[in-house]
Amino acid sequence: MAREQLQVLNALDVAKTQWYHFTAIIIAGMGFFTDAYDLFCISLVTKLLGRIYYHVDGAEKPGTLPPNVSAAVNGVAFCGTLAGQLFFGWLGDKLGRKKVYGMTLMLMVICSVASGLSFGHTPKSVMATLCFFRFWLGFGIGGDYPLSATIMSEYANKKTRGAFIAAVFAMQGFGILAGGIFAIILSSAFKVLFEAPTYEADALRSTVPQADYLWRIILMVGALPAALTYYWRMKMPETARYTALVAKNAKQAASDMSKVLQMDIEAEPQKIVQIEKQKSGFGLFSREFAKRHGLHLLGTTTTWFLLDIAFYSQNLFQKDIFSAIGWIPSAKSMNAIEEVFRIARAQTLIALCSTVPGYWFTVAFIDKMGRFAIQLMGFFFMTVFMFALAIPYDHWTHKDNRIGFVIMYSLTFFFANFGPNATTFVVPAEIFPARLRSTCHGISAASGKLGAIVGAFGFLYLAQNKDKSKADAGYPAGIGVKNSLIVLGVVNALGFLFTFLVPESKGKSLEEMSGENEDIEPQGETELPSSTERRTVPFP
Repeated sequence: MAREQLQVLNALDVAKTQWYHFTAIIIAGMGFFTDAYDLFCISLVTKLLGRIYYHVDGAEKPGTLPPNVSAAVNGVAFCGTLAGQLFFGWLGDKLGRKKVYGMTLMLMVICSVASGLSFGHTPKSVMATLCFFRFWLGFGIGGDYPLSATIMSEYANKKTRGAFIAAVFAMQGFGILAGGIFAIILSSAFKVLFEAPTYEADALRSTVPQADYLWRIILMVGALPAALTYYWRMKMPETARYTALVAKNAKQAASDMSKVLQMDIEAEPQKIVQIEKQKSGFGLFSREFAKRHGLHLLGTTTTWFLLDIAFYSQNLFQKDIFSAIGWIPSAKSMNAIEEVFRIARAQTLIALCSTVPGYWFTVAFIDKMGRFAIQLMGFFFMTVFMFALAIPYDHWTHKDNRIGFVIMYSLTFFFANFGPNATTFVVPAEIFPARLRSTCHGISAASGKLGAIVGAFGFLYLAQNKDKSKADAGYPAGIGVKNSLIVLGVVNALGFLFTFLVPESKGKSLEEMSGENEDIEPQGETELPSSTERRTVPFP
């Protein structure tokens, strides 16, 4: 039996771009701003933590975090994120997007502040409390992935949906940038206020006692943007697709969206009765789901997994690459605060030149080129640039060629962001049924974070010098930076191949993509009043 699409869903699909779309982008995007700030700011301060807590008297080089501590500090938030993506993704389909959305934000605010207050009398206890709070910070961040993507996809119109979801994700770029800029400002102020000699000149005095405040303030500031958007998250109505298709309350969905769209929408409870009768209601582990969406889920999980191996191994350890090519001077020629300043400056330059522009190129072109083309292109160029960096690696380490290396490295980042880093986030929010959408996005995102853990932990060991005497203290000999880059090139090539499992969702309604409109006769779209005939307001 054929049925029409609900008027409330059709109204959202054909709505012109208006104020409530931008409100939703800011509300959801500030979560991602905080996510990126919190996840990446740790890479700005790991060297400082080594100097403060693992100083060895008489050592030639400043103290560094032991391998197991470094892996824990860098990776524990990812473990929390992975767990949070699975748990909150599932919860978002069970309780509703809105109910769970506030929980994740409060967790992020509390744990951001708490991680800066890490306490203890010994290095071990400070690192243990830092890791504990960063795990739960990651847990909150993990929930933001499936919920933000699902909420934005369910509010957007089908014409510009890709750009809106990508814009939420693109706030990550500003988060990374803000982390770098804030660290530059703070370390500059500390340099002026607390002058210190280099490590070579005076090992003990090169790390001023006040440096312990520097890393704590950098970590705690991440709570501010999240706290500022909490009120607006609580004011957002539940998405119409969840209310109508999952909670089966067409009247409430119509009422909520009437306020958002500032127009009258018919409740149509008789159509919900039809939906309930017609829908198979297959679950995640059913044969029907495997038949309809099994390959899609395989495609979204594998591509996100492979992308994040490459993306996070580069991002978290770019300071090591900068040191290897001489962009950051040797640790002993700087004091502790100067080192934070140099690392933050390098990371900010990369974010400014490639990370941020890459995200917004995706926003501009995703609804013109389509998700599939952008993802394929991104993986292709990432593979090309990785091999271009790796094969003549010795050439890039010469002083005259350093700028060339940074340009190539920036281009790899640019095509990660104008490519699979954005599309792997967008697509899972569009191609699965409403009652499983948040869960499937959570599974895809968790697969990505598993890749991030492989990249972050694996690269620590892989990139070490082949000569054990030249490797960092406590690490075994690795395969070197050159061979590590070759491995990452192969990973990107595999991502290119697995992209062929992912369907194109450009210009289609969510119900059309998920098969929830199967066997439905095409109906004429409801034309909405033009923007001049009605006034739109932010979420009530």
